[in-house]
Amino acid sequence: MSVLTELRALARIRPLQLGALTALLAVVGGTALQLKYCVLDYDIWWHLKVGDWMVAHLSVPHAGILSRTAANRPWVAYSWGYEVLLSRAYAWFGLVGTGVFGILLTVAVAYAIYWMARRLSRRFWLALALTAITCTAFLFNGMPRPFFFSMALFCVTLTLLLEANESGQLEGLYWLPLIFMIWANLHIQFVYGLVVLGLFVAVNLAQRWAARLGIAPAFFTAPNLPAGKLVVLLAACIVATLIGPNSYHPYQAVYAYSKSKFAYSIIIELQPLSFRGASHYVELMLTAAAFFAVGWQKKLDLFKLALLAVASVVAYRTMRDAWFICIPAAACIASLPMPDSCLDRTETWWEKAMVAAATASILLMFAAGADFTPRGLDRAISAEYPVNAVNFLRRNPVPGPLYNNLNWGGFLMWYMPEYPVAIDGRNDLYGDQLDQLFFNSEIAAKSYASDPYLNEAGVVVLDSQLPLAKVLTVDSRFQLVYRDAIATVFARR
Repeated sequence: MSVLTELRALARIRPLQLGALTALLAVVGGTALQLKYCVLDYDIWWHLKVGDWMVAHLSVPHAGILSRTAANRPWVAYSWGYEVLLSRAYAWFGLVGTGVFGILLTVAVAYAIYWMARRLSRRFWLALALTAITCTAFLFNGMPRPFFFSMALFCVTLTLLLEANESGQLEGLYWLPLIFMIWANLHIQFVYGLVVLGLFVAVNLAQRWAARLGIAPAFFTAPNLPAGKLVVLLAACIVATLIGPNSYHPYQAVYAYSKSKFAYSIIIELQPLSFRGASHYVELMLTAAAFFAVGWQKKLDLFKLALLAVASVVAYRTMRDAWFICIPAAACIASLPMPDSCLDRTETWWEKAMVAAATASILLMFAAGADFTPRGLDRAISAEYPVNAVNFLRRNPVPGPLYNNLNWGGFLMWYMPEYPVAIDGRNDLYGDQLDQLFFNSEIAAKSYASDPYLNEAGVVVLDSQLPLAKVLTVDSRFQLVYRDAIATVFARR
């Protein structure tokens, strides 16, 4: 028996495969646990507070709740499902529940990528390697927010599309309306899924119309799905996204985001790739490998080519959308045809349950060492946010209204709810004009003296490192009442 044959036999040992999958998921979960992203994200707090509000009022808000500067502005809580789940995680299990919720989301994305690559390739080790590389490219560049649901559901949607495209069978696509109904109530990037589905239908129609005109190059794969049913399916998915308390309003939010400019200039994750980090180069290599994989096949799949092109344009525009090219790239690589002798049988439900249990056990053992406890999470929060400053204000109340810097708006909304915040991370609520006004004030631009919200403020809570926190110490309108390394508090004289 040759060495290669022995290696192939070793690679197919089931316990080895299950152990490798467990190790990958444990590394992903352990990294999230160690970084404590789930409680250090600036936006997690306003999501949590909005979720609490919805549970308390049994309704979804349509205006800028919890804000004093934008309370009457229309606002769409397009991630209401995520926010309610987050609210219940905290209500039932405290900070640990919030942290575990974020870890579960992170591991779910990793497993969704693996599931996609496994189904498309039917090769264990290729799926595992693609998952590891894909996660390296983007997973820890963002916090576990609602768009993690978009990543996972996008994997499912894309897998169903590629399987249908390969087999010529529509049955799997009948799940899509249900998927889009759920997706639209969890995160606004369900529109990305609709764009891909629309592209799938458009390519199919274009190829059929071209064939009627006698344009059917032999180097393109021929469409093999009924065009009429695909159009009906697309329409059904669009209708499904309207089912929920927000109806068509998320589409209005999408339009508002499309007009936004200022947020994309100051928020790092919304800026284009800088190629200053290794993950950016991994993303680039994945993209190149995917284009190569599509072009390497005997017949060119026009949908895959169009998908990679569209995804590249979108994903390379903002770092946060890196997943939108990395996941299709992994899918295109995974779907390369291979001999039947290279294929592996998929995991059974019993084996998946064992992997889940083993992963959870490893993370539980690791949690104590990573200080992932109520007290440890509390310490992490206190080192990042103005906990001591807020506690000082509780002992020494100062009349409002409140003025705060943007990054802390969500946390103050949650930890100091008696003061409606001046601004928080809901860029779609405040818009470019207010965002720029507060940003200019934070950097102590000349216009800060005429900031109407600062002028009417009774109490000001700022990051001590901001220029405005330093300038206000000599401003005759305000008196310094508290300062530490993290926060500075002023009261109106």
